[in-house]
Amino acid sequence: MLALLAASIVASGQTFTCTPTHVWDGDGPVWCAEGPHLRIAGIAAREMDGTCRTNQPCPNAKAIEARDALVQLMGGAKGTISTGHVVVRGPRLTCRSEGSAGGNRTAAWCRLPSGADLSCAMIKTGTVLRWDRYWKGPACR
Repeated sequence: MLALLAASIVASGQTFTCTPTHVWDGDGPVWCAEGPHLRIAGIAAREMDGTCRTNQPCPNAKAIEARDALVQLMGGAKGTISTGHVVVRGPRLTCRSEGSAGGNRTAAWCRLPSGADLSCAMIKTGTVLRWDRYWKGPACR
């Protein structure tokens, strides 16, 4: 049963819990203990090779800076695995799915236990940019 849940796409509009276990880059995927691979909605970070896709905003921050900012929001690094993912034992997030983000990723708006919006928290780090094409989130303060 657990194998069936691994990296499943959560249906658009559905609320789900994500307990982060691994982070790839500044906008995801974040692997959730519950199965989904989370793509943080409404933001764009550089790819891990330092490039930006031509169809998305391109932040000035390096990819590693964005990844490390997200890792800090997820409770800090606990190690790495051979794929390059950073191991985290993050706080449980409450998320609302926007559906597929391509591949095996679920695009979602998530809240940290404090109630802060994760997309806004990442924008505040200065390492990612708001992606207006996909922004359906709150007004970040």
